[in-house]
Amino acid sequence: MPLAYSYRNDSSVPGFPDDKPLIIFDGECGFCSRDIDFVLRYDKKNLFRFTPAQSELGTALMRHYGFRTDHYETSLLIENGVAHPRSDGVLRVLQLLGGMTSIASLLRFVPRSLRDSVYNLVARNRMKIAGRRQACRVPTPEERGRFIA
Repeated sequence: MPLAYSYRNDSSVPGFPDDKPLIIFDGECGFCSRDIDFVLRYDKKNLFRFTPAQSELGTALMRHYGFRTDHYETSLLIENGVAHPRSDGVLRVLQLLGGMTSIASLLRFVPRSLRDSVYNLVARNRMKIAGRRQACRVPTPEERGRFIA
């Protein structure tokens, strides 16, 4: 993985406020959009920002970190300039949310290869599980400041 904040030196990545963790998600995936709804519901401290992988910023960051941009295979958490893909990202989000959700972050003690195998299985079948959205998730007026287009 590249060094922390390496995207700041990548001219293909647009500048963005990186003082809060950023979740990059597949905006066309119903499953992924429900994940974002979950985070918004439990993020009482407004800790996270969000951008769809289909946005200019999301695509540039996915490419910067070596992920496909023609078929989004993972969500990505960027925290303190460091990318956390797949199960690492999900578990870190749950940990940062705190409360009862942070209990699930104990799964980080399960070997990453096993966690990511389960993550990849769900990711490959996510459209069958939850369907495809015709458009990216549109934030409510209250949420708008937390989304970067």
